Amino acid sequence: MTPGHETYMQRCLQLARLGAGSVAPNPMVGAVLVHGHRIIGEGYHRRYGGPHAEVNCVNAVAEADRHLIPESTLYVSLEPCAHFGKTPPCADLIVRESIPRVVVGCRDPFPSVNGKGIDKLHAAGIEVISGVLESECRELNRFFFTAHTRHRPWITLKWAQSADGFIAGANGRPVAISGALTARYVHHLRATHSAILVGTNTAFFDNPQLNTRLWPGPDPLRIVLDRQLRLPASLHLFNGEQPTLVLNELRTEQHHNLEYVRLEAMTGPNLIKRLGSMLYSRGVHSLLVEGGAQVLQHFIDAGFWDEQLIITAPGMRLQKGIPAPKPSGGALEGSDHFAGDRVDRYRNPANPY
Repeated sequence: MTPGHETYMQRCLQLARLGAGSVAPNPMVGAVLVHGHRIIGEGYHRRYGGPHAEVNCVNAVAEADRHLIPESTLYVSLEPCAHFGKTPPCADLIVRESIPRVVVGCRDPFPSVNGKGIDKLHAAGIEVISGVLESECRELNRFFFTAHTRHRPWITLKWAQSADGFIAGANGRPVAISGALTARYVHHLRATHSAILVGTNTAFFDNPQLNTRLWPGPDPLRIVLDRQLRLPASLHLFNGEQPTLVLNELRTEQHHNLEYVRLEAMTGPNLIKRLGSMLYSRGVHSLLVEGGAQVLQHFIDAGFWDEQLIITAPGMRLQKGIPAPKPSGGALEGSDHFAGDRVDRYRNPANPY
């Protein structure tokens, strides 16, 4: 059976995922160059500031096959860029290499591109087919799309709860609810999100590190809500080992890897919306909210979330403690299982990207 456009676009998506955790705030992109149903070049965007997928794809073509480039079709999961950023426009490369046909997964919502790359290819007489596996291509870069269409990060809410619905013991006492395999999954989430947020109580009682020590990948920007700056300096959050924002109502100042940002009236939905705008202005395209219950509930009540990941330990019952947040308005997308723990994945249908 002869491979179709979808087959080669699936390969683009496979390649693009290899850039997860390394290219933000840029999108993940994969590219494949095909001649006569034979792939002669592949590439993906490997790291932020580095060559784009199209460049790596063309450079991967063997010297013996380079004469085939003007007779080949380029498949790329996202519209080729048409502007000078950290690298030259990929649309210019395609024109320069005389590639006659380009198959695009989806358009790029970034204002400097958004159709301009496709227009440039059309103007050069290049055939362009777009919208192949479009929903899959958009889903892959949901962080990027949300940032540039809603001007805020993609917001993932995550918590672990006992079978009877508690996230901590009495008086906020930390309890290890999920297992070791689930902990690695959580660190994978951290590695693929640009920032991670906790509230004052979680910072004080749990003393989290909020890093990716259990998974290979970059540590996220740590964010802690501490309205009156009551948290002790001895906490892991203030160790200076990774960039950390302290949102408060008292002062703005910066030390090595530690920045205090003053926000007035840090309560209610207005705080959450201001937080989204502030993070977007800093190039943060994804935010993982890990707690505690009150902070999570604020996001839920405001409808200011895109994904909820609820980890449940079916064999654990605490009988009393701090109740888990009350989910609202989510559509169950699916469930995963990690050595006894269940992770239910919800999407917010009110926030399309």
